[in-house]
Amino acid sequence: MRISQRAQRVEPFYVMELAKAASDMAANARPGDRPMIKLNIGEPDFTAPPLVQAAAERAIRDGRSQYTDATGLPALREAISGWYASRFSLAIDPARIVVTAGASAALQLACLALIDAGDEVLLPDPRYPCHRPFVQAAEGRAVLIPSGPEDRFQLSADHVAQAWGPATRGVLLASPSNPTGTSIARDELERIARLVRERGGITLVDEIYLGLSYEDAYGHSALGLPDGLGDEVISINSFSKYFNMTGWRLGWLVLPPALVPVVERLAQNLFICASTIAQHAALACFAPDSLAVYERRRAEFKARRDFFIPELNRLGLGVPVLPDGAFYAWADVRGLCERWGIPLQGADGAPGGSWTLAFELMRRCQIAATPGRDFGLAEPQRWLRFSTANSMEQLREAVTRLEAAL
Repeated sequence: MRISQRAQRVEPFYVMELAKAASDMAANARPGDRPMIKLNIGEPDFTAPPLVQAAAERAIRDGRSQYTDATGLPALREAISGWYASRFSLAIDPARIVVTAGASAALQLACLALIDAGDEVLLPDPRYPCHRPFVQAAEGRAVLIPSGPEDRFQLSADHVAQAWGPATRGVLLASPSNPTGTSIARDELERIARLVRERGGITLVDEIYLGLSYEDAYGHSALGLPDGLGDEVISINSFSKYFNMTGWRLGWLVLPPALVPVVERLAQNLFICASTIAQHAALACFAPDSLAVYERRRAEFKARRDFFIPELNRLGLGVPVLPDGAFYAWADVRGLCERWGIPLQGADGAPGGSWTLAFELMRRCQIAATPGRDFGLAEPQRWLRFSTANSMEQLREAVTRLEAAL
Protein backbone atom coordinates (compact mmCIF):
# COMPACT_ATOMS: atom_id res chain seq x y z
CA MET A 1 0.00 0.00 0.00
CA ARG A 2 1.37 3.43 -0.92
CA ILE A 3 1.60 5.76 2.08
CA SER A 4 1.26 9.50 1.51
CA GLN A 5 4.36 11.67 1.69
CA ARG A 6 2.47 13.78 4.24
CA ALA A 7 2.13 10.82 6.60
CA GLN A 8 5.73 9.77 6.09
CA ARG A 9 6.96 13.22 7.13
CA VAL A 10 5.33 12.89 10.57
CA GLU A 11 7.84 11.63 13.10
CA PRO A 12 6.89 9.17 15.85
CA PHE A 13 5.50 10.64 19.05
CA TYR A 14 8.32 9.32 21.21
CA VAL A 15 6.63 10.12 24.52
CA MET A 16 3.98 7.56 23.61
CA GLU A 17 6.63 5.04 22.52
CA LEU A 18 8.34 5.42 25.87
CA ALA A 19 4.99 5.14 27.65
CA LYS A 20 4.42 1.79 25.94
CA ALA A 21 7.86 0.61 27.07
CA ALA A 22 7.12 1.69 30.65
CA SER A 23 3.77 -0.10 30.60
CA ASP A 24 5.37 -3.26 29.18
CA MET A 25 8.07 -3.19 31.84
CA ALA A 26 5.45 -2.71 34.56
CA ALA A 27 3.29 -5.54 33.15
CA ASN A 28 6.25 -7.93 33.18
CA ALA A 29 7.30 -7.07 36.73
CA ARG A 30 7.68 -9.97 39.12
CA PRO A 31 5.89 -10.20 42.46
CA GLY A 32 7.66 -7.99 44.94
CA ASP A 33 9.20 -5.71 42.31
CA ARG A 34 8.79 -1.97 42.83
CA PRO A 35 5.95 -0.42 40.83
CA MET A 36 6.83 1.96 38.00
CA ILE A 37 6.52 5.64 38.90
CA LYS A 38 5.26 7.33 35.76
CA LEU A 39 6.60 10.87 35.49
CA ASN A 40 6.49 10.77 31.71
CA ILE A 41 2.95 11.61 30.63
CA GLY A 42 1.59 15.16 30.69
CA GLU A 43 -1.82 14.27 32.04
CA PRO A 44 -3.25 15.45 35.38
CA ASP A 45 -3.69 12.69 37.91
CA PHE A 46 -6.95 14.43 38.87
CA THR A 47 -10.11 13.71 36.89
CA ALA A 48 -13.25 15.74 36.27
CA PRO A 49 -14.83 16.89 39.56
CA PRO A 50 -18.22 15.60 40.72
CA LEU A 51 -20.39 18.35 39.23
CA VAL A 52 -18.85 17.78 35.79
CA GLN A 53 -19.39 14.04 35.97
CA ALA A 54 -22.97 14.56 37.12
CA ALA A 55 -23.64 16.99 34.26
CA ALA A 56 -22.46 14.38 31.73
CA GLU A 57 -24.67 11.72 33.30
CA ARG A 58 -27.63 14.09 33.26
CA ALA A 59 -27.09 14.97 29.59
CA ILE A 60 -27.02 11.29 28.65
CA ARG A 61 -30.08 10.53 30.76
CA ASP A 62 -31.99 13.46 29.24
CA GLY A 63 -31.06 12.51 25.69
CA ARG A 64 -29.12 15.71 24.99
CA SER A 65 -26.64 14.02 22.68
CA GLN A 66 -27.42 15.31 19.20
CA TYR A 67 -25.22 17.59 17.12
CA THR A 68 -24.57 21.11 18.30
CA ASP A 69 -23.58 24.03 16.11
CA ALA A 70 -20.08 23.61 14.71
CA THR A 71 -18.98 26.51 16.89
CA GLY A 72 -20.29 24.85 20.05
CA LEU A 73 -23.14 25.29 22.51
CA PRO A 74 -23.95 29.01 22.89
CA ALA A 75 -24.14 28.57 26.66
CA LEU A 76 -20.65 27.07 26.75
CA ARG A 77 -19.19 29.89 24.65
CA GLU A 78 -20.80 32.34 27.09
CA ALA A 79 -19.35 30.43 30.05
CA ILE A 80 -15.84 30.47 28.58
CA SER A 81 -16.18 34.20 27.98
CA GLY A 82 -17.22 34.62 31.62
CA TRP A 83 -14.14 32.70 32.76
CA TYR A 84 -11.87 35.10 30.89
CA ALA A 85 -13.67 37.99 32.59
CA SER A 86 -13.43 36.57 36.11
CA ARG A 87 -9.95 35.05 35.91
CA PHE A 88 -8.11 37.47 33.60
CA SER A 89 -10.32 40.60 33.60
CA LEU A 90 -10.72 40.27 29.82
CA ALA A 91 -13.87 41.06 27.87
CA ILE A 92 -13.93 38.35 25.19
CA ASP A 93 -16.98 38.37 22.93
CA PRO A 94 -18.49 34.85 22.97
CA ALA A 95 -18.90 35.17 19.21
CA ARG A 96 -15.09 34.96 18.91
CA ILE A 97 -15.02 31.58 20.69
CA VAL A 98 -15.22 28.31 18.73
CA VAL A 99 -15.54 25.09 20.75
CA THR A 100 -13.45 22.26 19.29
CA ALA A 101 -12.75 18.56 19.70
CA GLY A 102 -9.78 19.20 21.96
CA ALA A 103 -6.90 21.61 21.52
CA SER A 104 -5.63 19.31 18.77
CA ALA A 105 -8.66 20.10 16.63
CA ALA A 106 -8.25 23.78 17.49
CA LEU A 107 -4.66 23.73 16.24
CA GLN A 108 -5.64 21.86 13.10
CA LEU A 109 -8.44 24.27 12.28
CA ALA A 110 -6.25 27.32 12.89
CA CYS A 111 -3.44 25.97 10.73
CA LEU A 112 -5.75 24.96 7.90
CA ALA A 113 -7.43 28.37 7.97
CA LEU A 114 -4.21 30.39 7.89
CA ILE A 115 -1.31 28.42 6.38
CA ASP A 116 -0.77 27.76 2.68
CA ALA A 117 1.64 25.38 0.98
CA GLY A 118 5.20 26.60 1.46
CA ASP A 119 4.42 29.01 4.30
CA GLU A 120 6.95 28.97 7.12
CA VAL A 121 5.96 29.16 10.78
CA LEU A 122 8.51 29.97 13.48
CA LEU A 123 8.53 27.81 16.62
CA PRO A 124 10.87 27.60 19.61
CA ASP A 125 13.07 24.57 20.09
CA PRO A 126 12.16 22.91 22.46
CA ARG A 127 8.44 22.83 21.75
CA TYR A 128 5.38 20.55 22.03
CA PRO A 129 6.05 17.66 19.61
CA CYS A 130 2.73 17.86 17.78
CA HIS A 131 2.95 21.55 16.87
CA ARG A 132 5.22 20.73 13.96
CA PRO A 133 2.92 18.08 12.38
CA PHE A 134 -0.05 20.47 12.53
CA VAL A 135 1.91 22.98 10.45
CA GLN A 136 3.02 20.21 8.10
CA ALA A 137 -0.55 18.93 7.70
CA ALA A 138 -1.44 22.35 6.31
CA GLU A 139 1.50 21.95 3.88
CA GLY A 140 3.52 24.55 5.74
CA ARG A 141 7.06 24.27 7.07
CA ALA A 142 7.86 24.51 10.76
CA VAL A 143 11.09 26.41 11.37
CA LEU A 144 12.57 25.48 14.76
CA ILE A 145 14.64 28.17 16.48
CA PRO A 146 16.93 27.04 19.32
CA SER A 147 15.78 28.79 22.50
CA GLY A 148 17.81 28.26 25.64
CA PRO A 149 17.47 29.03 29.34
CA GLU A 150 18.55 32.64 28.80
CA ASP A 151 15.31 33.07 26.80
CA ARG A 152 13.21 30.94 29.18
CA PHE A 153 13.21 28.36 26.34
CA GLN A 154 10.88 30.68 24.41
CA LEU A 155 11.09 32.74 21.24
CA SER A 156 12.11 36.35 21.64
CA ALA A 157 11.38 39.28 19.36
CA ASP A 158 15.05 39.20 18.31
CA HIS A 159 14.71 35.53 17.34
CA VAL A 160 11.66 36.32 15.25
CA ALA A 161 13.25 39.33 13.55
CA GLN A 162 16.38 37.38 12.65
CA ALA A 163 14.54 34.30 11.37
CA TRP A 164 11.79 36.12 9.45
CA GLY A 165 12.06 35.59 5.72
CA PRO A 166 10.03 35.98 2.52
CA ALA A 167 8.09 32.76 3.19
CA THR A 168 7.41 33.40 6.89
CA ARG A 169 3.71 33.39 7.76
CA GLY A 170 3.96 33.88 11.50
CA VAL A 171 4.77 32.33 14.86
CA LEU A 172 3.36 29.48 16.92
CA LEU A 173 4.09 29.97 20.61
CA ALA A 174 3.10 28.14 23.78
CA SER A 175 2.88 29.95 27.11
CA PRO A 176 3.26 28.20 29.52
CA SER A 177 5.26 25.70 27.50
CA ASN A 178 5.41 21.97 27.26
CA PRO A 179 8.10 20.66 27.96
CA THR A 180 9.58 23.45 30.10
CA GLY A 181 6.65 24.92 32.04
CA THR A 182 8.00 28.40 31.28
CA SER A 183 6.03 31.37 29.94
CA ILE A 184 6.89 34.36 27.79
CA ALA A 185 7.21 37.60 29.73
CA ARG A 186 4.37 39.96 28.89
CA ASP A 187 6.58 42.72 27.47
CA GLU A 188 8.43 40.22 25.26
CA LEU A 189 5.16 38.73 24.03
CA GLU A 190 3.98 42.24 23.15
CA ARG A 191 7.19 42.90 21.21
CA ILE A 192 6.73 39.67 19.26
CA ALA A 193 3.10 40.43 18.45
CA ARG A 194 3.99 43.96 17.28
CA LEU A 195 6.74 42.66 15.04
CA VAL A 196 4.44 40.05 13.54
CA ARG A 197 1.74 42.68 12.95
CA GLU A 198 4.23 44.98 11.21
CA ARG A 199 5.14 42.17 8.85
CA GLY A 200 1.57 41.17 8.12
CA GLY A 201 1.87 37.81 9.86
CA ILE A 202 -0.12 35.73 12.33
CA THR A 203 0.45 35.06 16.02
CA LEU A 204 -0.85 31.73 17.29
CA VAL A 205 -0.50 31.10 21.02
CA ASP A 206 -1.12 27.72 22.63
CA GLU A 207 -2.48 28.60 26.08
CA ILE A 208 -3.70 25.18 27.21
CA TYR A 209 -1.66 25.45 30.43
CA LEU A 210 -2.60 29.06 31.14
CA GLY A 211 -5.03 28.07 33.89
CA LEU A 212 -2.11 26.37 35.65
CA SER A 213 -0.01 29.51 36.08
CA TYR A 214 1.62 30.00 39.47
CA GLU A 215 3.27 33.41 39.23
CA ASP A 216 1.38 36.68 38.77
CA ALA A 217 4.12 38.01 36.51
CA TYR A 218 3.39 35.31 33.93
CA GLY A 219 -0.27 34.40 34.42
CA HIS A 220 -1.54 36.54 31.56
CA SER A 221 -3.27 35.72 28.27
CA ALA A 222 -2.01 36.98 24.93
CA LEU A 223 -5.61 38.04 24.35
CA GLY A 224 -5.01 40.93 26.74
CA LEU A 225 -2.14 42.52 24.80
CA PRO A 226 -2.60 46.30 24.28
CA ASP A 227 -3.28 48.39 21.16
CA GLY A 228 -5.57 45.78 19.65
CA LEU A 229 -2.79 43.18 19.48
CA GLY A 230 -4.82 40.80 21.65
CA ASP A 231 -7.72 41.05 19.20
CA GLU A 232 -5.45 39.76 16.44
CA VAL A 233 -4.03 36.80 18.37
CA ILE A 234 -5.32 33.29 17.69
CA SER A 235 -5.47 31.61 21.11
CA ILE A 236 -5.72 27.83 21.51
CA ASN A 237 -7.05 26.45 24.79
CA SER A 238 -8.37 23.22 26.24
CA PHE A 239 -10.43 21.61 28.98
CA SER A 240 -7.72 18.95 29.41
CA LYS A 241 -5.17 20.46 31.76
CA TYR A 242 -6.59 23.01 34.22
CA PHE A 243 -10.08 21.52 33.92
CA ASN A 244 -8.83 17.89 34.18
CA MET A 245 -10.87 16.56 31.22
CA THR A 246 -8.13 14.97 29.07
CA GLY A 247 -10.09 12.07 27.59
CA TRP A 248 -13.22 14.13 26.99
CA ARG A 249 -11.48 15.78 24.00
CA LEU A 250 -12.77 19.32 24.33
CA GLY A 251 -11.05 22.61 23.65
CA TRP A 252 -11.62 26.00 22.10
CA LEU A 253 -10.23 28.78 19.93
CA VAL A 254 -10.48 32.52 20.46
CA LEU A 255 -10.31 34.13 17.03
CA PRO A 256 -10.30 37.55 15.39
CA PRO A 257 -13.93 38.12 14.33
CA ALA A 258 -13.17 37.88 10.60
CA LEU A 259 -11.73 34.39 11.07
CA VAL A 260 -14.74 32.88 12.87
CA PRO A 261 -16.86 32.08 9.75
CA VAL A 262 -13.80 30.59 8.04
CA VAL A 263 -13.06 28.26 10.95
CA GLU A 264 -16.75 27.47 11.32
CA ARG A 265 -16.88 26.32 7.69
CA LEU A 266 -13.85 24.12 8.16
CA ALA A 267 -15.24 22.68 11.42
CA GLN A 268 -18.58 21.89 9.77
CA ASN A 269 -16.81 19.82 7.14
CA LEU A 270 -14.06 18.20 9.20
CA PHE A 271 -15.65 17.63 12.62
CA ILE A 272 -19.36 18.58 12.46
CA CYS A 273 -19.09 19.46 16.15
CA ALA A 274 -17.26 18.63 19.34
CA SER A 275 -18.74 15.95 21.60
CA THR A 276 -22.16 17.14 22.72
CA ILE A 277 -22.00 15.23 26.01
CA ALA A 278 -18.56 16.70 26.77
CA GLN A 279 -19.88 20.19 26.05
CA HIS A 280 -22.82 19.81 28.43
CA ALA A 281 -20.46 18.43 31.07
CA ALA A 282 -18.02 21.32 30.58
CA LEU A 283 -20.70 23.84 31.50
CA ALA A 284 -20.36 22.56 35.06
CA CYS A 285 -16.64 23.42 35.06
CA PHE A 286 -17.57 27.04 35.66
CA ALA A 287 -19.83 26.45 38.64
CA PRO A 288 -18.36 28.05 41.79
CA ASP A 289 -17.92 24.68 43.51
CA SER A 290 -16.04 23.28 40.52
CA LEU A 291 -13.80 26.32 40.22
CA ALA A 292 -12.99 25.99 43.93
CA VAL A 293 -11.89 22.39 43.28
CA TYR A 294 -9.72 23.50 40.35
CA GLU A 295 -8.06 26.19 42.42
CA ARG A 296 -7.25 23.71 45.19
CA ARG A 297 -5.74 21.42 42.59
CA ARG A 298 -3.74 24.28 41.08
CA ALA A 299 -2.31 24.93 44.54
CA GLU A 300 -1.40 21.24 44.80
CA PHE A 301 0.39 21.33 41.43
CA LYS A 302 2.36 24.35 42.64
CA ALA A 303 3.26 22.56 45.89
CA ARG A 304 4.56 19.62 43.87
CA ARG A 305 6.67 21.96 41.77
CA ASP A 306 8.02 23.67 44.87
CA PHE A 307 9.08 20.30 46.30
CA PHE A 308 10.35 18.48 43.22
CA ILE A 309 12.40 21.13 41.37
CA PRO A 310 14.73 21.89 44.32
CA GLU A 311 15.20 18.16 44.85
CA LEU A 312 16.22 17.63 41.22
CA ASN A 313 18.66 20.53 41.53
CA ARG A 314 20.07 19.04 44.73
CA LEU A 315 20.61 15.69 43.01
CA GLY A 316 22.48 17.27 40.11
CA LEU A 317 19.62 17.14 37.60
CA GLY A 318 19.64 20.88 37.12
CA VAL A 319 16.48 22.72 36.11
CA PRO A 320 17.93 26.04 34.87
CA VAL A 321 14.62 27.94 34.74
CA LEU A 322 11.96 27.52 37.42
CA PRO A 323 8.69 26.58 35.70
CA ASP A 324 6.03 29.22 36.29
CA GLY A 325 3.17 27.03 35.06
CA ALA A 326 2.05 23.62 33.80
CA PHE A 327 3.48 20.53 35.56
CA TYR A 328 6.88 19.86 34.03
CA ALA A 329 10.56 19.95 34.96
CA TRP A 330 13.06 20.31 32.09
CA ALA A 331 16.26 18.89 33.55
CA ASP A 332 19.82 18.97 32.26
CA VAL A 333 21.06 15.36 32.54
CA ARG A 334 24.61 15.65 31.23
CA GLY A 335 26.05 15.09 34.71
CA LEU A 336 24.02 11.94 35.35
CA CYS A 337 24.82 10.57 31.89
CA GLU A 338 28.54 11.05 32.61
CA ARG A 339 28.19 9.41 36.03
CA TRP A 340 26.44 6.37 34.56
CA GLY A 341 28.76 6.11 31.55
CA ILE A 342 26.13 7.06 28.98
CA PRO A 343 27.58 8.96 25.99
CA LEU A 344 25.56 11.95 24.84
CA GLN A 345 25.73 10.60 21.30
CA GLY A 346 25.29 6.90 20.59
CA ALA A 347 27.40 4.89 18.17
CA ASP A 348 26.77 5.31 14.43
CA GLY A 349 24.40 8.21 14.98
CA ALA A 350 22.10 6.27 17.35
CA PRO A 351 20.45 8.33 20.07
CA GLY A 352 22.34 8.45 23.34
CA GLY A 353 22.13 10.89 26.22
CA SER A 354 18.65 11.38 27.64
CA TRP A 355 17.12 8.74 25.34
CA THR A 356 19.35 5.99 26.71
CA LEU A 357 19.12 7.48 30.20
CA ALA A 358 15.31 7.28 30.14
CA PHE A 359 15.45 3.50 29.67
CA GLU A 360 18.20 3.20 32.27
CA LEU A 361 16.04 5.09 34.78
CA MET A 362 13.21 2.65 34.17
CA ARG A 363 15.59 -0.28 34.68
CA ARG A 364 17.49 1.00 37.72
CA CYS A 365 14.89 3.14 39.49
CA GLN A 366 11.54 2.12 37.97
CA ILE A 367 10.97 5.77 37.06
CA ALA A 368 9.62 6.75 33.66
CA ALA A 369 10.53 10.18 32.27
CA THR A 370 10.52 11.61 28.74
CA PRO A 371 13.75 12.21 26.79
CA GLY A 372 14.36 15.45 24.93
CA ARG A 373 14.24 13.73 21.54
CA ASP A 374 10.51 14.41 21.29
CA PHE A 375 10.76 18.14 21.78
CA GLY A 376 13.27 19.45 19.27
CA LEU A 377 16.58 19.20 17.49
CA ALA A 378 18.75 21.51 19.62
CA GLU A 379 20.72 19.27 22.01
CA PRO A 380 17.81 16.90 22.73
CA GLN A 381 20.23 14.40 24.25
CA ARG A 382 20.97 16.92 27.01
CA TRP A 383 17.41 17.24 28.36
CA LEU A 384 14.89 15.05 30.15
CA ARG A 385 11.32 16.05 30.98
CA PHE A 386 9.77 15.01 34.27
CA SER A 387 6.03 15.43 34.78
CA THR A 388 4.87 16.42 38.25
CA ALA A 389 1.28 15.44 37.40
CA ASN A 390 1.54 12.75 40.02
CA SER A 391 0.92 12.57 43.75
CA MET A 392 3.31 14.10 46.25
CA GLU A 393 3.80 10.62 47.69
CA GLN A 394 4.98 9.35 44.30
CA LEU A 395 7.28 12.35 43.82
CA ARG A 396 8.86 11.79 47.23
CA GLU A 397 9.39 8.13 46.41
CA ALA A 398 10.94 9.08 43.06
CA VAL A 399 13.42 11.36 44.84
CA THR A 400 14.27 8.56 47.28
CA ARG A 401 14.93 6.12 44.44
CA LEU A 402 17.01 8.63 42.47
CA GLU A 403 19.11 9.46 45.52
CA ALA A 404 19.74 5.78 46.20
CA ALA A 405 20.76 5.16 42.59
CA LEU A 406 23.20 8.06 42.56
